[in-house]
Amino acid sequence: MNKIILSIVLFLAFVNPVHAELVSPIATMSGEIATPAAIVEKQPLEKTNLTQPTDETKSKLQKVLDGNPVGELSWNNFLRYAITKAADNGVPINTIVLILLFPLVVAIVAAARHLIGVRGAGILTPALLSVAFLATGIWAGAALFIVILLVTVVGRTVLKSLKLQYLPRVSLLLWVVSAGVFLTLFAASIWNISQLVTVGIFPILILMLLAETFIDIQAGRSGSEARALFFQTFALAMISSLLLGSEMVQRALLMWPEIIFFGVAIFDLFMGRYTGLRLSEYLMYRGIVKEDEEE
Repeated sequence: MNKIILSIVLFLAFVNPVHAELVSPIATMSGEIATPAAIVEKQPLEKTNLTQPTDETKSKLQKVLDGNPVGELSWNNFLRYAITKAADNGVPINTIVLILLFPLVVAIVAAARHLIGVRGAGILTPALLSVAFLATGIWAGAALFIVILLVTVVGRTVLKSLKLQYLPRVSLLLWVVSAGVFLTLFAASIWNISQLVTVGIFPILILMLLAETFIDIQAGRSGSEARALFFQTFALAMISSLLLGSEMVQRALLMWPEIIFFGVAIFDLFMGRYTGLRLSEYLMYRGIVKEDEEE
């Protein structure tokens, strides 16, 4: 008896009125065909980006590989050969591209600090923010970033009066950040802001965990210096996110992975040997530099 009831439940779960319409005698006798709008239920639109293995993202990147066969394994295509084989064996192609592009993003952040003099919150923080912005979308990620910064600043100011020890204070401040992010998502759902409502947990966790870095910056620096670091970190993350999301860059990586991937390592080696002035320092002291050159 239980098996019969279970069979009926499963049958009702899979057979809905749409299927009943398709098999009804009336529809069969009249020869009418149900319209796609009556058959296909509307599904929520999903963002397609490099951090999510959606069919659209995979098809775009897979077309690049399919349209440019790698051929036999040789010394100048071994990385591309490995990418093709990994993709054929089930590794998501967007994951491969993101992993191989991440060193390029880190190199750009390092060059911005070491050669130009842009001060950011370390190297890893802007790089992780760029991945979070790529997953959320630029504007949704920027909105969450600003919310977390504001909540962190306000929460730190309020909790300072409690005179708590460092670790419990950070834990309580992250609790405040979680509450702020939840209220933001709740408000986005009320106002039907789809870019924020559909944000996944992965980028939100990155942004929330980086709040501790922002807390340390606020604790160890003046207000103006902390704001400058926040802005420069945000700018580096935005630029890096645009680079990661560029289809031209993704296609170039799949076409010439050996040049790009190992070229980044060579660039890092040469950059590490540079001991001269940064661009910002040169602009600051250009008068002194000119005087030395004239002498």
